[in-house]
Amino acid sequence: MGRSGDLPRGLVERYRAGEGEWPDDTGCPILHVDMDAFYASVEIRERPELADRPVVVGGVGPRGVVSSANYLARGFGVRSAMPTGQARRLCPHAVFLPPTFELYQAVSTGVLAIFRDITPLVEPLSLDEAFLDVAGALRRLRATPAQIGAQIRGRVQAEHGITCSVGVGPTKFTAKLASGLAKPDGMLVVPRDEVDDFLRPLPVSALWGVGKATAERLAAIGLERVADVAATPLPRLRRAIGVAQAEHLHALARGHDSRSVVADTAEKSIGAEETFEVDHFDRILLARELLRLSERTAASLRSRGLAGRTVSIKVRYSDFTTISRSRTLPTPTDVTQEIYRTAVRLLTEHAPPGAVRLIGVRVEQLGPSGRDQLALDAPEHGWREADQAADKARTKFGTAAVRPASLLGERPDRAGATELRPSRS
Repeated sequence: MGRSGDLPRGLVERYRAGEGEWPDDTGCPILHVDMDAFYASVEIRERPELADRPVVVGGVGPRGVVSSANYLARGFGVRSAMPTGQARRLCPHAVFLPPTFELYQAVSTGVLAIFRDITPLVEPLSLDEAFLDVAGALRRLRATPAQIGAQIRGRVQAEHGITCSVGVGPTKFTAKLASGLAKPDGMLVVPRDEVDDFLRPLPVSALWGVGKATAERLAAIGLERVADVAATPLPRLRRAIGVAQAEHLHALARGHDSRSVVADTAEKSIGAEETFEVDHFDRILLARELLRLSERTAASLRSRGLAGRTVSIKVRYSDFTTISRSRTLPTPTDVTQEIYRTAVRLLTEHAPPGAVRLIGVRVEQLGPSGRDQLALDAPEHGWREADQAADKARTKFGTAAVRPASLLGERPDRAGATELRPSRS
């Protein structure tokens, strides 16, 4: 689907919720909630003096990539996934900040708790967005879907100091499209009987699965609006873009989306990686970065109540050759030192020497934590207790309150960390 910022707002303004007023939300049990410029908003919450400045979060070096930009920076053309160098040229007076993923994870956990306080049918898509099915919660809460959307927006603002946008609709597709068009800090309600009127004036880039190449193929046969796709006979559409994609887009263009909200999709792996600004040969430095990444990965596992049996590393060299190596442990772990020791062993034994551009750690074969077997000679208080104590200290005093001693020195030149993004594939 095209960037929400590139879609025409004027065509859908009549669906926008006002103060206590919105279109008919009967039969619209699906909500899509999306935080506004999430990383940048969290950083501004921590530094209120930046509220009136363009703020860009991401890798700050020459190889860095923009992860998030607030709406002031977007006004200058800055977008996520853009090289940081290009963002600096577009908006040289912006404040550029490295990401603080532990902080974003903590806020995300709190926001998800708000969602799950309303309904158990929550399907997170990433740290900053989720689908909710509120059909079963309407009677219990004595509220309509849009009223629940308004409550969510108020609670997120009050409890976490950031804003979110909400789409309310009869299907996942319409709800997600509506939340994007509601940005920033708004809510759109698409009535069940007006889905066609809502969709048809929009450009084809509004459809899920239409990128630049597909949009060009559709334009080549005269299809520029969703209404054009909906009215095109399927055989002609199949010849232009293939059978599977044609049937998918034809259904969406007619407002058909049968997918349900799937709660608690099992996470397959959790990890983190770093791209260096300067390639590194030094194995001591690489080992220290593995400790930093292992600490971040283990903290993310513990925050989710998970542990994993397989530890893997990813190493990308200066010529972009990339290798991955893994080792399966006897029992699941969420302990920083166990993950780190395994990662260093994989680096030492299986990664050939060379200039390293990127390094990463990932833990797989995940399951609920607390099922590990205790060794007979394990100390009464070990690394797990130390990790848990550190977690408590960071919750109270901030993410930098407790760090391994070897990480207190100068950091290597880095383009910025990659998000602790769970894998569900």
